[in-house]
This record gives sequence, structure tokens and C-alpha cells, in this order.
Amino acid sequence: MIRNKERIQPAFKPLDSMGGTSIRYFEQDKSATQDNCLHYHDDYELHLTTDGEGRVFVGDYMGHFAPQSLILIGPNLPHCWVNQSGDNDDQGCTERIINFSPELVSAHTKGVPEMQALTPFWERAQYGIEFLDVDAIANIQQIFDDIAALSGFRRVLRFWFLIDLLAAVTEYRVLSDAAYLSCKDDTKSVRLDQAVAYIIENYNTGITLEQVAAHIGMSVGHFSRLFKRETGCRYIDFVNGIKINKACEQLTHSDRSITEICFDVGFNNIANFNRRFYDVKKMTPSEYRRVALKSLYGYKSFSGASGLLVSQ
Repeated sequence: MIRNKERIQPAFKPLDSMGGTSIRYFEQDKSATQDNCLHYHDDYELHLTTDGEGRVFVGDYMGHFAPQSLILIGPNLPHCWVNQSGDNDDQGCTERIINFSPELVSAHTKGVPEMQALTPFWERAQYGIEFLDVDAIANIQQIFDDIAALSGFRRVLRFWFLIDLLAAVTEYRVLSDAAYLSCKDDTKSVRLDQAVAYIIENYNTGITLEQVAAHIGMSVGHFSRLFKRETGCRYIDFVNGIKINKACEQLTHSDRSITEICFDVGFNNIANFNRRFYDVKKMTPSEYRRVALKSLYGYKSFSGASGLLVSQ
């Protein structure tokens, strides 16, 4: 058994030194029994699975990975690949990884006008991107080979060719919801940043669209149009998304009951909470908790009021 207080939060994991380079390539083989820690770091991570399968966690997203899975992780976004053991506990996972620094991206974005076209791509990367175009991924594997073999300026040139290909892929999905991240997007207006920060601070208090508009000194109609245009969703959907994301954090990292979590994140009845949760996550809160605990900690259930986890 393990008590709730012993469960870990996502840990900062400093990467090995890049040795004076801005782009780092490496490969690793991980067994299913190897420790898999939900972690984050300062750099971008482009992650290609060439063998093995299992669960992948990116922010509040939980999904499946298999050979040819290609995912880009933004800086400071918690993530974890948990291998599926199957009948063989030693079944492994082969990973090819490219890390690169935010400084490399920002320097080129600010200093090279042509790079401005990539701004939406970098914005999506903050939430994690899974690329789904099979043909594009097959081509990109060859570029992984090139980057592995090259060094110096030639590696940099090949890297930017890779980024250009990735940005052109139209079959992809953004993984983590925006509400999981802090509001750091300098491309949006200051008042919208203030509004989002205010919503995140008060999401569980029943805060209304009118209250947020008044807080930033904007008419309700103007704010509603601005919010929809810049975030891509309605105000109520954004707030519900925050509530669901906060519920996911508690389901994974606390032993509170689902009913307690429901009211804590701002829903006023359990039926509405379950319905909204399923709409966003395509599973019930109890299913989400069970899969998360099993994948991240090797546990499948709580023992009830005692607050203990019971090993499978």
C-alpha cells in the first residue's frame, strides 16, 4: 500500500548538457519495468517511437502510443511515456528523441522575418502536438537519421528543414487543453491575458462572462467576440475545460472522492460533472482515475475512506 502523500507530482528533470550545441539527438531503449516518471523540462522535445506501445501522458491528455508515433512537446509541459508490458514484463520501447532550446526558436523567430510564418506552429507546440500523417512521418524518419549523423551547422540546417516539414503537416491533433497551462502567450492582447488569468484564478466560483468583461473594462459583447476569436471556443466551454482539467489533476494526484472533486472544481451537481467530463475526455472520471493510477503508479484503486491506494 502507498499513502496519497507519497505520490509524486510532475518533477522537473534537467536534461544532460547539450555540449555547446542547440540541438541534441539521442536514442534510448526502455523496458516495461523501467521507472516512468511524469516530468517536464525547459527544452522542446520531438519524440519518435520506433518500437513498443503503451500509454502517453501530455499535460492533461492521456492516450496511446505505438510504432511511428511522433509527438512534439513544448517547454515545461509535463509528459510521460509508460510502456505496455503485455505478457512479457521485459517488453521494451525504442525511442528517438530530438531536444532543442526555446532560445533557438525565439532567436530565429525574432531575427528572421520568414520565421514569423511558424508562429502558430510554436503556439500549438506549447500544448503538445501528435502528428498523424503516416507518409509524412515516414519521410521524417529519414531526417532523424540525417540529424543523428550530422553535427555543427549542417545539423542546424537539417533541423530547420525538419521543422518546416512538421509545420506543414495538416493531419495532427493538439493534445493538452489550453487551460492546463499558465497564460504566457505574448501574441494576444494584454487585456485578454488578464481575462484568462482572472478566469483561471476564479474558475470554481461561478464566475460569469459579465464579471470577467467588467474586470478588464470591456463591454460584454466586445469581450465575447474577442474571446471566441482568440481562443477558438466559447467562454462557457473554456471555463468548463478548466474545471475538467483541474479535476484530472486531482483524480491523478489526490485520493479525494469524485463527488468532492466535482464540487471543488465548481460543478454544482455530480450528473452535470460526469456528463461534461465524458464530453471532454471520452471516459468517466472513475475510468480516467483507474487508467491514470495504473499507468503512472502501478495501482488500480483506492481503498475508500482510509485514503490508501491498493496495489493490483
